[in-house]
Amino acid sequence: MSEPLLQLRGLNCGYHAHKVVQDLDLHLNAGDIGCLLGPSGCGKTTTLRAIAGFEPVLEGEIELAGEVISRAGFTLAPEKRHIGMVFQDYALFPHLSVADNVAFGIRKQANAERVTRELLELVKLGHLAQRYPHELSGGQQQRVALARALAPEPKLLLLDEPFSNLDGELRRRLSHEVREILKARGTSAILVTHDQEEAFAVSDHVGVFNQGRLEQWDTPFNLYHEPLTPFVASFIGQGYFIRGQLLSPDTVQTELGVIRGNRAYTWAQGSAVDVLLRPDDIVPDESSDLKARIVGKTFLGAATLYRLQLPTGSQLESIFPSHADHLPGDEVGIRIAADHLVAFPALGSVAAQLQLTDSGGVRRVSSN
Repeated sequence: MSEPLLQLRGLNCGYHAHKVVQDLDLHLNAGDIGCLLGPSGCGKTTTLRAIAGFEPVLEGEIELAGEVISRAGFTLAPEKRHIGMVFQDYALFPHLSVADNVAFGIRKQANAERVTRELLELVKLGHLAQRYPHELSGGQQQRVALARALAPEPKLLLLDEPFSNLDGELRRRLSHEVREILKARGTSAILVTHDQEEAFAVSDHVGVFNQGRLEQWDTPFNLYHEPLTPFVASFIGQGYFIRGQLLSPDTVQTELGVIRGNRAYTWAQGSAVDVLLRPDDIVPDESSDLKARIVGKTFLGAATLYRLQLPTGSQLESIFPSHADHLPGDEVGIRIAADHLVAFPALGSVAAQLQLTDSGGVRRVSSN
């Protein structure tokens, strides 16, 4: 089992004594790629800057490879941390060739030419070694920036919104390429992004931030299927909450019928709960007695995403095969096809208040 390379313990950091990030505990194993994910202003970039040494720590500590590099009153200089950085704007030297940009941090080493050549081949730019940054596409510039950051063999690589300046298709392709490159080098990395697809494509573990707190640090699979808080459930993927009543530890009565899942809850029988349903949990079934009215649709190519309104007024989304073409206002039959049960105490209940206290500021995202 890999040893933790990076550990953040009880971390509080921010600006001018204002805490942006609070009580953060997180660890990254050697060779793993982690991601800090969340909406704007949630604290993910502040955390990255603290790891890099650009921001001081107010409380707690940051440890890298067994060495404390930040704590209250002490910040090891960024250049002494053996941490590489890939910036959003690439930050390439315009007057240097591609090869010279990559070699910049190791130019005094005897093996600089060999390392540069190997890295350019790794990022598939060996044939462009003598070009200049302005002669490259955005994706090529980003790969140069990545190769330059990898050249000194950092203990940890930090990537700050590295694909935000690229178009959608290039972002998807480059995110997969970056993961392959980092894994080929065995380089540990932390990525910051607000894009879930990007986070899932690159990372082994993802941390979901909300209002300065880390709500869950987990694999992409577990974040989607085993969210620990209502915020994570709503932020990851598409989903809606519907109200239900707990009949037994693993069974809930809802307006869609009885849902029985593969996990049990300890709340009292009869408790009001909010059940998470994702578009793939609701399937079309014209023979079903349960009807919903289409109030919106998005054609996705192989499938169509419909927004549905139930008789009670609640809304949810469902993915239909693309050949099932319905119009807004049409009534369709649906049924639940879910073998899981993700539920949280209903907003306002005693159990919900306890969960709010324990999780440190969880908020419910409205389904309307």
